[in-house]
Amino acid sequence: MQILNIVGARPNFMKVGPLHRAFSKNPLITSKIVHTGQHFDAKMSDVFFEQLELPKPDYFLGVGGGSHTEVTAKTMIEFEKILKTENPDVVLVVGDVNATIACALVAVKEHIPVVHVEAGLRSGDRAMPEEINRIVTDHISDYLFVTEQAGLDNLQKEGIAPNKVFFVGNVMIDSLVHYQVKASQLNVMQELGVKNNEFLLVTMHRPANVDTEDGLKSILTIIEDAAQYLKVIFPIHPRTRNNMERFGLTDRLKSISNLILTEPQGYLEFLHLMQNAKLIITDSGGIQEETTFLQVPCLTFRDSTERPVTVELGTNQLLADLNADTVHQKLVEILEGKTKEGVIPPLWDGKTAERIREILVEKFIR
Repeated sequence: MQILNIVGARPNFMKVGPLHRAFSKNPLITSKIVHTGQHFDAKMSDVFFEQLELPKPDYFLGVGGGSHTEVTAKTMIEFEKILKTENPDVVLVVGDVNATIACALVAVKEHIPVVHVEAGLRSGDRAMPEEINRIVTDHISDYLFVTEQAGLDNLQKEGIAPNKVFFVGNVMIDSLVHYQVKASQLNVMQELGVKNNEFLLVTMHRPANVDTEDGLKSILTIIEDAAQYLKVIFPIHPRTRNNMERFGLTDRLKSISNLILTEPQGYLEFLHLMQNAKLIITDSGGIQEETTFLQVPCLTFRDSTERPVTVELGTNQLLADLNADTVHQKLVEILEGKTKEGVIPPLWDGKTAERIREILVEKFIR
């Protein structure tokens, strides 16, 4: 069985890493990696291949940036050429980025089975491009691997045939479990001058939060307030940095005392910081899951989440808007020891990739 694994953006690497590792342990499987190049700079891409011990991609499409339409269209055109050459047995896509929907569409039209890992997630917000990617990919895929109960419920409501759906757990947690000890041995905190459980970690990159002047000013106010109590580490996303400059807010950002502004971190470095943070403030999807597994308090600036298990069982709390007063209240509660108790969701045990491998072996080889 030959599998083409698609990666395009930063979150994909942590998901394909354990899958490729699991597939490579079976001599009956040939596992190849196609990197579309949606995230194409070293800080957002190359470092993840190195740290997650992924081999050099078998194919690099070099799609780069652009509008959602441009990225999707360029990916489809380039990926079609690879399918004509490789004619794989399976195309495996993960998550909800443009590479996911683009490569799934091409494979389906070429009558090649599509596997979607992390299927069934829904935010209910179709203004998010990722939501459209999730829905379309799920409805054209042949096999759907689900991370949580909500995914099963969503697919059932949408009429997806039950024999195509498998509850296997969260493959991104496989990476976290695999590298947790290695990450804990780094000296990132020492280099940044912070101590365990005495700093707040911030990430912000979603257009709804960082593409307007008002949104950025709210983020700055939140950081300024939090920095009165704890050191704040802010690995700033290129999109956020560029918008800070565009709206003339860079000087205000750099003037915040107790703020440690860094470039985007590698996977291991960021995992090390998450392990040791007092609180994480984010608008990321994957960080909601990782903090739930690590049992670290997380405040997510989204009015909905496609990962409800992180709220229902985990340590995540949703905040509908960038309100500094609300964050202040939550921060004070956490500093007083009033943290949200959470548990690790079912099958988030580091063995998801192996479960996926065995199902695919049964479907395509036996």
